[in-house]
Amino acid sequence: MPELRKDYVTDTWVVFAPDRAQRPIETQGTVSLATAPEECPFCPGHEHMTPPEVLAYPSNASDGSAWRVRCVPNRFPALTPDGEVRAKSDGLFHSLEGVGVHEIIVETPDHTKDFSALAKGQIQEVLRAYAARTADLAQDPRLAYILIFKNHGAEAGASLFHAHSQLIATPMVPRRIKDELRGAEAFRAENGACAYDRILQAELDASARIVLANEDFVVLCPFASRFPFEVWVLPRTHRVHFDSISTRERRALAGLLKDTLGRLNTLFRNPAFNWYIHTAPSDGGDYAHYHWHLELTPRLSKRAGFERGTGFYINSVPPEDAAHLLRQAGEA
Repeated sequence: MPELRKDYVTDTWVVFAPDRAQRPIETQGTVSLATAPEECPFCPGHEHMTPPEVLAYPSNASDGSAWRVRCVPNRFPALTPDGEVRAKSDGLFHSLEGVGVHEIIVETPDHTKDFSALAKGQIQEVLRAYAARTADLAQDPRLAYILIFKNHGAEAGASLFHAHSQLIATPMVPRRIKDELRGAEAFRAENGACAYDRILQAELDASARIVLANEDFVVLCPFASRFPFEVWVLPRTHRVHFDSISTRERRALAGLLKDTLGRLNTLFRNPAFNWYIHTAPSDGGDYAHYHWHLELTPRLSKRAGFERGTGFYINSVPPEDAAHLLRQAGEA
């Protein structure tokens, strides 16, 4: 059974998940991510190699695949869905049983295509699955937060080549999200407005850090970018929860994600990256001051001693320069 342990002093939680050590990439050292299709658990015809699916969108294609997008429980979960969230406390030692959900979203039946190569319609189906799983798990009273994220490339933590993303639902709200919630709440109390709405307007007015935009979303390199070529995707419409995204917004977001990844590929030849969707908690609280968004961080640098010791970040590429280069990449 996984376990969550809290730091002695700060509101930082660590997941201890022994089953994760059984993943092939960790038990076999340096494993190539170019898994052969006949060995890939995410390829059509290999459905028996994964736990039973929790969601699948059927395919109308003539390639023989039975599905377009498929969601399954992770075979090596960080948290498990069985049991109740029981807390233990003994002086400085605070922990919770590792109850939660860890799922895989298989983004395409095509073993050879990464996310940036998918058709916009296929990306829309992936986003649809994201929203559907988020909405479903939000009904579980044991779960306080649902994070959807993608690890692309070995340097970003991916252990399999076939295009996929993940979902982990936790029984508490992560510290990073709490920081954003507190900051957004304080901003609204002082200014009477959503901080992210103001960010959108201020960045559009300044224009130097804008990468691209459409009627529904804006892609920008944030003013205090932590990593080189970090980008945020912000919805223009104030929405608290990601799963409230409309069909039109899914279509618009699919196009922007494909375009943004294409620009990064032009500059860096398919770099490793992580993205994560920050949405409001699912614990029933009032989060009207929050604004969901997606953050994408290419793995172009490493955090060293200063960053790890202070929580600061050192970024060698100003966001204005990164945005300029990404705009140019779209013209190539």
